[in-house]
Amino acid sequence: MYLPPHDPHVDDPMRFKPLFRIHLMERKCATVECMYGHKGPHNGHIQIVKKDEFSTKCNQTDHHRMSGGRQEEFRTWLREEWGRTLEDIFHEHMQELILMKFIYTSQYDNCLTYRRIYLPPSSPTDLIKPGLFKGTYGSHGLGIVMLSFHGKKAKGTKITGDPNIPAGQQTVEIDLAHPLQLPDIENLRDFSELSRIVLEVQEQVRREEQQQQQEEEDLCQAASQPAAKPLGGEGAEGEETAAGAEGTSQNKAPASQPFVLPMGVISRNEDYPRTCRVCFYGTGLIAGHGFTSPERTPGVFVLFDDDRFGFIWLELKSFSLYSRIKVSFQNAKAPSREAFDEMLKNIQSLAT
Repeated sequence: MYLPPHDPHVDDPMRFKPLFRIHLMERKCATVECMYGHKGPHNGHIQIVKKDEFSTKCNQTDHHRMSGGRQEEFRTWLREEWGRTLEDIFHEHMQELILMKFIYTSQYDNCLTYRRIYLPPSSPTDLIKPGLFKGTYGSHGLGIVMLSFHGKKAKGTKITGDPNIPAGQQTVEIDLAHPLQLPDIENLRDFSELSRIVLEVQEQVRREEQQQQQEEEDLCQAASQPAAKPLGGEGAEGEETAAGAEGTSQNKAPASQPFVLPMGVISRNEDYPRTCRVCFYGTGLIAGHGFTSPERTPGVFVLFDDDRFGFIWLELKSFSLYSRIKVSFQNAKAPSREAFDEMLKNIQSLAT
């Protein structure tokens, strides 16, 4: 298991923790050992669920328990997960979220399911190289997000979830067709000024979506009517519009510009870059506990460099900083995909 660094140090390396191991012996004999807990390796089980998915199960869960009971287990988990004690965390809401996460994860420490992650393809036209990023999520600590590009949109998908937004949900969406021109550094400190700029772009996006929807409806109605001759010059007008849009997209943003968070915006990490390359309008997904009442809210995507970006959540008045995961995931000296799949099939056949 690769764990994020301790909150809020997004630039620190991932932490490595073995969860199970497989011993292959002669005559295709194999044993599986669970590595969870603090009492050493013990008997476990592994099986293929479906393509790109397998599960492990511990057969000796007493090895996961500690002599001091749940309180000792919680304190140990807190030190490993957060690098601190509960006494160091003064915010009551944060204590509640941490306790919720411990209760949830400890319920599944004896049976885990693994699914293969396919990284998004890379294109020369992408703003930066897509991939996995560590990001700050307020009281939830650090989470892992996969950044991918889809034409005029970029998406950040949660790989690790939390009590509010589960894994697999699209945490942020960036509208690459709507760059934001930030005010000068003094006016940028004024949250109301940034809010005004973002909400104006939000209204512009809403009008464009309505116009596009109306045009699609008109096309559907026109398709059901007899074909009419196109008006003279319409093609030229379309070419001019396309050329204008292309010219706009090719306008290069400045290499860097000063950046500072507006007053009142909360950031877990105050060590964010003070210059950025470009900013875009975007939306972020927020919800109540248990993913209740989810909604997309306006925000600002801030590109700092090839390996770091940020997102200002306008409604929450908070800032998330993301840093690229650069580890090659070779610490475990894992076999190739084909060899590992063959290994699982052998174990499955032995089990049956």
